[in-house]
Amino acid sequence: MHWLAAYAVHLGRVLGRYGGGGLFLINVLDSSILAFPLINDVLLMHMAGRHPNMGVLYALYCTLGSVAGSFAVYGLGRGGNRLLRRNPEMREAGRARRWLRRNDFITVLVASVLPPPTPFKVVPVVAGALKMKVPRLAAALIVGRGLRFGVEAWIGIRYGKEAEGYFRTHLGIMSAITVVSIVLLAAVYRYLQQTAPADSTSTP
Repeated sequence: MHWLAAYAVHLGRVLGRYGGGGLFLINVLDSSILAFPLINDVLLMHMAGRHPNMGVLYALYCTLGSVAGSFAVYGLGRGGNRLLRRNPEMREAGRARRWLRRNDFITVLVASVLPPPTPFKVVPVVAGALKMKVPRLAAALIVGRGLRFGVEAWIGIRYGKEAEGYFRTHLGIMSAITVVSIVLLAAVYRYLQQTAPADSTSTP
């Protein structure tokens, strides 16, 4: 809805006046019930550029807020698990669900790194429906969101007033490089796990 998007923009600007606490609340809402397309990212870069010594702390506020909001929708996903099981389409998508169960960490990690318009909210919802373990979900969110917001804080500190233009110009290539790197690392890790010799204890 157009009015909802306009309201989100206005609310984001208001909350942005409250420093780290405002960034925290923006990211809680963005990862749960509202959407602030690029507003949280631009605000982070803007504030990191104005206060470089606070850049890491601002990125931390954004990360923790996003994790908190994600766990809110994760809880909704767990509560709606029965409805998903009764849905014929979900039952027929058994192969996809099995893949997500085996690759839940990397799926959440990649989705956490990608900026809008990636539909991120669906990821913690599905994680809840599949009963992904809380420590694994938290670790994937912290690593992914921490990487994304850490890079954005660095861009704000490095480029100052030009940060937003740099971010928008290089958004696609940065996202592609990040995702490819994560997927390759995950593939290497899984390959090493599969080829590692099994531990065996010799009996005298």
